[in-house]
Amino acid sequence: ARGVQIISVSGPVEEENPEFWRAQGAKALQAALNRKLNTNVAKNIMLFLGDGMGITTITAARILKGQMHNQSGEETVMTMDTFPHAGLLKTYSVDFQIPDSSSTATAYLCGVKTNLNTVGVSAAARNGICKTQKGNEVSSILKWAKDAGKSVGIVTTTRVQHATPATTYAHSASRKWYSDADMPASAKKEGCTDIASQLLKNTDIDVIIGGGRKYMTPKGTWDPEYPRDLASSGKRQDGRHLISDWQKMKVGKVARYVWNRTDFDAVDPDTTDYLMALFEPGDLRFDVERDPTMDPSIAETTEKAIRILSKNPKGFFLLVEGGRIDQGHHASRASMALHETVAFDNAVAKGLELTNEEETLTLVTADHSHAFTFNGYPFRGQSILGKSPLYGKDMLPYTTLMYGNGPGYKVVDNKRPDIGKVDTQSKDYVQLSAVPLDTETHGGEDVAVLARGPMAHLFHGVQEQSYLAHAMAYAGCVGRDLRHCESRPQHTNTKRILVSATEDDRNSAPSQVSSISLVTALLAAVLH
Repeated sequence: ARGVQIISVSGPVEEENPEFWRAQGAKALQAALNRKLNTNVAKNIMLFLGDGMGITTITAARILKGQMHNQSGEETVMTMDTFPHAGLLKTYSVDFQIPDSSSTATAYLCGVKTNLNTVGVSAAARNGICKTQKGNEVSSILKWAKDAGKSVGIVTTTRVQHATPATTYAHSASRKWYSDADMPASAKKEGCTDIASQLLKNTDIDVIIGGGRKYMTPKGTWDPEYPRDLASSGKRQDGRHLISDWQKMKVGKVARYVWNRTDFDAVDPDTTDYLMALFEPGDLRFDVERDPTMDPSIAETTEKAIRILSKNPKGFFLLVEGGRIDQGHHASRASMALHETVAFDNAVAKGLELTNEEETLTLVTADHSHAFTFNGYPFRGQSILGKSPLYGKDMLPYTTLMYGNGPGYKVVDNKRPDIGKVDTQSKDYVQLSAVPLDTETHGGEDVAVLARGPMAHLFHGVQEQSYLAHAMAYAGCVGRDLRHCESRPQHTNTKRILVSATEDDRNSAPSQVSSISLVTALLAAVLH
């Protein structure tokens, strides 16, 4: 009969000795006691955003990272694990318990919570309704940093018009208005513009790295990498070639546009003022499927961005997004999501290597979690992508990692499939789920924020996600609250100063959202 698998298992021998744990605890305690608060002004701010990187994802990726190096995995230390300050962020949006990537990005980048599927606007704006956008725009810390004279950049593994990077520069009643071809005629008639065009118009961004070529070129323009693929060709209906327009705007500056590894490697950071690198028509490839001869890794793109931005004596703000962690989870391919997280952690390591912690505030966080579980009493060192040693009551095995919902629902005649001989460690394996959906959903629990560098101790406790923008801005003396860098003693300035909620300082209270608009927003929230 099938049932519990009995396996003799134990951890490393030294872990059986109480002195091992006592010594480890004493060392960690002394490190905490020796730590001095860094109260410097942050010359540089680096925000590493793992899209969909909930705490379960961090834990599972930590184990995978160790197992990729033939270790047990559980005791592995990720780069992000070394950050001395930590807190939790509440991720709900104004209209939903569980948010999307655009409402959360507006919170942590602009300091203002908003509605699902809207970008860079307050909650007075309505999803997909252009006329509600006017007057309700909110600006991001990227703009505040640029206005303060810093260099600014975005690095992502998605298209640069996607929700997270878009929120640094765009204001849109819909996160899906990537190009003008994605907009309803009514929105264009009312004066709203697509996200790709706002990339050029709104803020002068020094470094732009990701995907999204097809939203930048006229309809029918062949893609240089996939000239025979119609889906990769240009989408724009207005005839604009935004890449050419961008280059023309940089007269007198060294502005490089690249779309492949060879040209990217040839970019000299010391002599480059501006860089736009778009490696795919849409989102970048998953790291395990990436062709390294064509596309650099997120660690490599992060390095190039920092080397260009750090030439500014006033410092820089850089957003680095591991955007496809989220997309791996939506497909219920845990292997993909976790390998993306490991690649993302490598980018964090590269960022720390290239900057000075005394003057650089570095944050690692997520926008939201996923319906992703880690369960089943696996033995120490067992593959994180493997199966639990326990069987279900139906005498069938199950994986350690599963999803609450998604495309992995495979119950037929009230019976789960027998995965005993299935390679669940494959990059293409789709974990089982409890509820059938075409795409797995986000989760609603708090996400972690990890911090090191100037004023990192501000990132503590349980906070609203919108707190992040205000704390980053205070640490770097950008935006409205400049108390941290004023010459007079801070205790003499007790006036409470808040970053404005809207571009024109209006405090529009969100009105009741109708049930119809809620349903519409919910349907629109099935994201890829």
